[in-house]
Amino acid sequence: LSYFTKTKLLWMIFSLSLLSACATKTPNDLIPVNVSQVSQAQAWEMQGKLAVRTPDDKFSTNLYWLHTPDSNELKLTTMLGTTVLSLTTQHGIAKLEVDGKVYKHHDAQELLTEITGWSIPVDSLPLWITGQADVDDKVISQDEQLRPKVILSLSDTPPWKVEFKSWQQQSGAQLPRLLQLTKGPLRLKIQISHWQALATTEPTNNQKSPK
Repeated sequence: LSYFTKTKLLWMIFSLSLLSACATKTPNDLIPVNVSQVSQAQAWEMQGKLAVRTPDDKFSTNLYWLHTPDSNELKLTTMLGTTVLSLTTQHGIAKLEVDGKVYKHHDAQELLTEITGWSIPVDSLPLWITGQADVDDKVISQDEQLRPKVILSLSDTPPWKVEFKSWQQQSGAQLPRLLQLTKGPLRLKIQISHWQALATTEPTNNQKSPK
């Protein structure tokens, strides 16, 4: 991270926890459903924690992600829910809001790296969060249930190494509970505490509203 960006973001993450919270709400046109496989979810939202470690720094923050077929909304928040960074993509346009400023770009990953200096694989994370490999990923090993244990993202140089440390059941489906991503000296840990499958239409046989 650049010194300026790193200092500003870390200061906001820790100091804004003293301010009032800003709640994140699921859009009204999406309803919670249960699925037997994560791939059956038309959309989903997750809440958890993101821990970042570099040779010079380490910090952690709350992570919220809303994923739909044509959009993504990623937020980093304090322990009280106050948003310190928001990255959204829709209709091919990425918008980053941080420190009261708004930046736009056609590529979300490039935008995040350019403005914050953070190398976070936002394009592939929706699949990795749900325990799936991207088309350019190589599955190195699997567990007894044929779930991936380690994958390499061959589209990146050097590649991201993704390790699925533990699994859980949420919304009726199996998905990771803890992931570790490494790329050179950079290490990210994502802990998923809540994952909810969402649908925009009436539930089908494989998509049933939770009771």
